[in-house]
Amino acid sequence: MAKINIDNINIEYEIIGNSGPILALMPGARRGYLEMKTLAEKISKNNIRVLLHDRRNTGASDMLLDDNATEEVVWADELHNLFKAIGEEKVFVSGSSSGARTALMYALRHPESLLGLIIMRVTGGKFAAQRLPVNYYKNFIDIARKEGMEGVAKTPRFLEYIGTNPSVYKNLINMDKELFIKVQSNLLDKFLNGAELPVMGITESELNSIKVPSLVIPGNDNTHNSESGKTASVMLGNSELHELPIEDVDVDLIPWSQWYDYENEISNVMSRFINNIAS
Repeated sequence: MAKINIDNINIEYEIIGNSGPILALMPGARRGYLEMKTLAEKISKNNIRVLLHDRRNTGASDMLLDDNATEEVVWADELHNLFKAIGEEKVFVSGSSSGARTALMYALRHPESLLGLIIMRVTGGKFAAQRLPVNYYKNFIDIARKEGMEGVAKTPRFLEYIGTNPSVYKNLINMDKELFIKVQSNLLDKFLNGAELPVMGITESELNSIKVPSLVIPGNDNTHNSESGKTASVMLGNSELHELPIEDVDVDLIPWSQWYDYENEISNVMSRFINNIAS
């Protein structure tokens, strides 16, 4: 593990593997990169280096809450600058859920450096559009108004973050409550602008504009229903769809840990996709 300063933010990162093309692999939600480490280790056995990093506001990386752009846009630009800082010019980018949205934003904003795109558990559909903003941004706004920043610090999302980066606690409780509410409200508005799209946050014309080879592995819960992944694969055009031996389940969210049994298959499919392009 190492730290590097990107855009005035200290970013925790690690590269698994010693040779071959490089792949960024990002988890979902605002979770740290350790969730993806076992998958990264499996992929690295196929002559692929895997870059794992804690995006800002996650894991062991610094916190900077602002509303300049959606989180996925900020994370995509940050990843691009991280690649540049470590001397990588041609890369593969992948992610699950919010990591998939970040990967798509990377493809839109930095296509010149991208060799291939892999997205898993694509977010979309009416359920996700209605529930995600309520469960995240609106929840923080309500808690901040009622309990102040101490209340925000006690939410599961920030308790997890503070557990991996204790300095976050002091920064969070010292943040002006009204500024925090303003930032969350503005991020909510930006989020809602793309929430109703079949693939959350990305228009059909934007997906059509992505020309690099793509691999799509659909999810199977109400937040990441399989149809969203299939839709993304069709709209991307230059895309390969890989469906795991799973069926959609009527639950809000299946955690990545319940996909561990499929990591061998996922790593094999991803590795074949990457090595075919790299060769």
